[in-house]
Parts: sequence; C-alpha cells; structure tokens
Amino acid sequence: MPADEDSTEKTTCVIAGGGPAGIMLGLLLARGGVDVTVMEKHADFLRDFRGDTVHASTLRLLDELGLAADFARMPHREIDTLNMNIQGTPVEIDLRRIPGPHKHIALVPQWDFLELLAAAADKEPTFRLLRSTEVLAPIRRGDKVIGVSYRDSGGQVRELHAELTVACDGRSSTLRDTMGLKPRNFGAPMDVWWFRLPRNADDPHGLAGVLGTGHACIAIDRGDYFQIAYIIPKGRDAELRAQGIETLRRGVVTLAPWLAGRVEALTSFDDVKLLDVQLNRLRRWYADGLLLIGDAAHAMSPVGGVGINLAVADAVAAGRALAGPLRRGTVSTRQLARVQARRWLPAALIQSVQRVIHSRVIAVAVSAGQTAKPPRFVRIANRVPALRTVAGYAVAIGPLPEHVPEFARR
Repeated sequence: MPADEDSTEKTTCVIAGGGPAGIMLGLLLARGGVDVTVMEKHADFLRDFRGDTVHASTLRLLDELGLAADFARMPHREIDTLNMNIQGTPVEIDLRRIPGPHKHIALVPQWDFLELLAAAADKEPTFRLLRSTEVLAPIRRGDKVIGVSYRDSGGQVRELHAELTVACDGRSSTLRDTMGLKPRNFGAPMDVWWFRLPRNADDPHGLAGVLGTGHACIAIDRGDYFQIAYIIPKGRDAELRAQGIETLRRGVVTLAPWLAGRVEALTSFDDVKLLDVQLNRLRRWYADGLLLIGDAAHAMSPVGGVGINLAVADAVAAGRALAGPLRRGTVSTRQLARVQARRWLPAALIQSVQRVIHSRVIAVAVSAGQTAKPPRFVRIANRVPALRTVAGYAVAIGPLPEHVPEFARR
C-alpha cells in the first residue's frame, strides 16, 4: 500500500536513467539549487557502451562547466579527420577548420565520461545518485505524473514523489512505454556488429571507413586497438552468425586489407556485440509532470556518432529552462513544451540527414549484388574542400549547439 502523505519520500526532480542526459541534467539542476535524484538501475557505469564519441560541442560544454582539466587527465583519443571510401570515392571530412576551441572529436569510454559528470554533481548538496535502483513506473494523480515507483538496491519496491519526472532511460524507456507513448519509427536498413582488433603504432590514425557494395566497415582508432563497426543487413544477425567467424574475418579483410594480420584476434562470435539500430522520434516529448529527453524522445542512428551529444544538449536546454521554475515549484506543461520546441529542430534535422544516408549509402552497402554510383552529394564533396569542412561542422558541432547557463558555470 502507498505510504501516507506525511511519510511519502519526496524530491523536487527525479530523473530515470544515469546516462549522459540524466547525469548532465542532474548536475545542472543541482548547481541551480534544485533538489534532484537520479536513479540508475546498474551498480556502476561499466557496461558495454558503444557511444564513446564526445564531440566538439560537448567538449565546449565541459569547458563551461569547469571540467576541462579533469577531462584532459582522462585517457582519451582525439580524431580530427574522418576518412571514408564510399562506393569507390574517397572523402575526407575535415574537423581542423571548424570554429571554436575544439577542432576534433574525443573518444573516451562512456563510463569514464559519466563518472566525471557524476563526481562533479556529487559535490553539490542537493544532488543524489541512487545506483542499483530501477524505475518501474510513473505514479499518476489523474492525468499528472507525480513521481515514480522504483525497486531499491535491496529489492524493495518504494515510491518517490516529485514536482517533475524526467525520462532519460534510453530508447527502451520504461517510463515512455508505461505511459503508452509510441515514437514514430523511421526504420533502418542495417544493424551493426561491434568488436575490437589490435592496432599497431604505424596504422592509420583517426577514423577510416569503407562503404562499398554489399559490405561496409568502419575502423575507429582507440590508441592500442581499433573499435570496428561492421555493418550488416537489418535483422540478419542470427543468419550471418551461423555462417561462422571465418566469414566475418574474410569480410573485414576484403574491405580493409591492412587488417589482414589482426582478424585472427576474433576467435568466436562471443567477441562480437550486436547494436540493433533504431531511428525514431516521439511526436510529443512531455506530459503533465513528465519530460522525455535523449534517446527516450528520439533514438538516433549511429551514423555520425551524434547520439551522446544530442542527449547532452537536450539536458543542457532542459536544465537552463527548468531550474528556476523547479526552485519555485511552478513547472508547467508549457515550460516542458518549450524544451521540446528548443530541441526538436536539431533532432529532426539530424535524423533527416541520417535517413538520406541510410537510403543512399547504407542500403547499397548492405545489398549484395546491387551496384550504384556514389551519391551526387558524395561526388561533389570530394571535389569541394569547403563542403568537407561544412560536413565536419555538422558532425562535430551540429545545429543549434547549447551553452551551459551562467548559474552552472565554474
């Protein structure tokens, strides 16, 4: 039975999910003097994350938060060029001429990035991070969400009431599903196999990708190893695994012959993780007392590696707009709608570009036997260096970059 009103556990804002959006929003709200509780269902952040790209826009946010020195001390890799071969046409996306202090993308394990943000948030007296704590469902009073039910680290089901509940619990969001909110699904022609291969000191630096006809592979320089994204047709994971690990090895070497001496490191498909690619977006990101941001509102394709950075930007926009109303206890659905209005356009624009790349490039790359010339925009970019810089800006900074509000700067 629910606790009586006087004994009910309360906070001002409860955030479901300790990913990039959740921890960033918790940090900003706590620095704004808001009592905030973040619930993370795992005991730590040490999981098999694939999204390890911290783009120039997010690096600037870390500067504004006063965390640049702490980030610089973390082991990470910097990439300033993206070298792609698209259906026989080489294209270099140049980040070295983009505006701003950071002219690169940083590759850092996501668990280190999250611990950096969590450590900064822990210094704020109004911040609380509950690990091993699983959000189960929203609590509703009529049409208004007034908090969440959750399972604590001891396995007990409890309730926490809040002025605002924020769903940052990813593309399989429990809060979104239990609210009956259905995103519009744009589909995707591919899934991705992720695995590691050894890297030698004289190997190519940065990111190198080959998207041909029937095959596609991207090698991401992580210092002492390559993180490999091998693109497969949507829904064919089990069928292709049944062909055996040697088939994958041959496919990698066909696309990237310089990896021929490394593929033996793949001893079985236990070394290969599947990313189920999704591309979707909610029509409405809020209800009375509830806001959804990050992948819970708009799941992104891995094309461009922008997912983390869009989620972080959502959190910054939400923190700036909502810290004051939360302190006053006056958050309205109109204010929640303003967060969506601010962040809808960047998400929709990037997803539109990803859909074009899916249909014009990826679909060809995963269709064996299909032949096609490189898309016209690829051929033009190959001839016009300025367009490659524009592409670099779009990837590393993107539309409508956010800035940390003054109250949260250090």
